[in-house]
Amino acid sequence: MFPACLPLFHSFIHALPLRADLRLLSAAVLAALMLLLLLPSASGAPVEDELVDNPAGDTSGEEGEEVEEELSDLQKLLQFTQRHEKEFKDEFHFDVIFLEHYKSPSFPSRCPSSNFSKEACLQRLAQGLLTFTVLLKNVETEYPDSPIIAAVRLYSGAIVTAIKEKMKHRERVLALTSTQEEQLLKGLINPDTFQRKMMAHSILHHFHTFLVDAKTSLNKMEKPRGRLANRGLATISSLQQLLKR
Repeated sequence: MFPACLPLFHSFIHALPLRADLRLLSAAVLAALMLLLLLPSASGAPVEDELVDNPAGDTSGEEGEEVEEELSDLQKLLQFTQRHEKEFKDEFHFDVIFLEHYKSPSFPSRCPSSNFSKEACLQRLAQGLLTFTVLLKNVETEYPDSPIIAAVRLYSGAIVTAIKEKMKHRERVLALTSTQEEQLLKGLINPDTFQRKMMAHSILHHFHTFLVDAKTSLNKMEKPRGRLANRGLATISSLQQLLKR
């Protein structure tokens, strides 16, 4: 709102020389007004899209620490899943883009980049990880010694828990029932050995993509207002330097 931006306008005025002429004063006022229009809080526009809204009661410092912890677990898991591309090429001599032909409708979707609330995104990430945990049972059947499977067992539970703790309605994230798991895995059954292996690799490929997108979404939630404030202060400093010339 405009009242919140008055200190910024005050900074411009005090940056002027004591004997500033009318043209210089007018230029300063114009620059200040332009800055007010650029600031989201002044124009009434949202600070970020809904994906980055902070839940009530959160402090920026605490949220930053939580995100760092989540991303640490994600990064450890990504260190395993990113190896899949090379493993697939070594085994079949195909590029991973080939696996797009084996994408199943049961694969969880990533969070949209806009017009999607933070709460809905967190729920989608947590629920998606739980779904992939079940889908990876199909991979384990074909590749029981896969290090990615072992890494999922080690890190996925902690990541899901950390994400749920950031939600207002964490009870909406539900583990799949045994019946749902059975139906999910049944849809992946194929008598052909090659087709089964392709589906297993497709799950690994899309799981890695899902984790990369999850990391991007969580990064967007980290201290967005702080970044905007720093950008605004940098703009003020630049304009003040121009006025002193």
